Amino acid sequence: MADVDGMARIGRLRAIGFGLAVLIAGFGVTLAEEATENVSPSADFTVREITRALYDAKPGDRVDYSGHDLTYLDLSGLDFKQASLARTDLYGVDFTGASLKGADMSGARLDRAVLIRADFSGADLRGASIYRPTVFSDMRNNTADAPRFAGANLTGARVQADLSGADFRGANLTQASFRPLEAKPGQGTMMTLARNVLRSCDFSGAILHHTDMTQAVLTFSSFSGADLTGAILVGADLSKVDFSGADLSGADVTGADFDGANLARAKGLDAVKGLAHAVNLDKAFR
Repeated sequence: MADVDGMARIGRLRAIGFGLAVLIAGFGVTLAEEATENVSPSADFTVREITRALYDAKPGDRVDYSGHDLTYLDLSGLDFKQASLARTDLYGVDFTGASLKGADMSGARLDRAVLIRADFSGADLRGASIYRPTVFSDMRNNTADAPRFAGANLTGARVQADLSGADFRGANLTQASFRPLEAKPGQGTMMTLARNVLRSCDFSGAILHHTDMTQAVLTFSSFSGADLTGAILVGADLSKVDFSGADLSGADVTGADFDGANLARAKGLDAVKGLAHAVNLDKAFR
């Protein structure tokens, strides 16, 4: 009889132990789920909250995150449905493959953000800062990874980046700054680039009134039909750039390299500043 009671007690203990193990395992799964959600100590919302709000948004609704802190969140692949992100702090945010078409991002901070294949077509980026973003998925700098800014409003935006291959067709870049922040790279509070790199970009039909592209590398880019009135291209590398049909009235090209550039049908060449001090102008097609 004693043996039977002993076996019963052992059975009960095993059952209790199994129940505790299941409870602990379930608790562990909950912890694992919490750990896998991308959160930021300072962000005002979690990725889950943002995803839910965007998913629930009805056609015509604009989710409003203006003025909020969304730093370091992984928002890759999301469709923002023309959300309002005006003055939003988006430092270090991962926008890989995200759709920000028509979004209001005026005054937003996109410094160090991941912009691989992000679509900003038609977005309002007036006064936004885009310093040192991640644009390419690997060291090969495949231009297929470049973001799209077609039709976007980048008036007064401040950019320091390698955006080679980016689409700026029809964009408004009036008074946008693409010049290095400091005279020497590495000065100040942020590591800076010696030159902005904009190789093989498409600026066809874009408005670049007084846009500052001092020392920018623009090789193989197209400004076909673009309005570059008063643009600053001092020291820029314009090798193989297509300016066909572009308006260069009042642009400053002092020290710019025109090796192999296409100036056929370009307008306002008689009003261009610094043309006598440009490099390889004799090698340009006119």
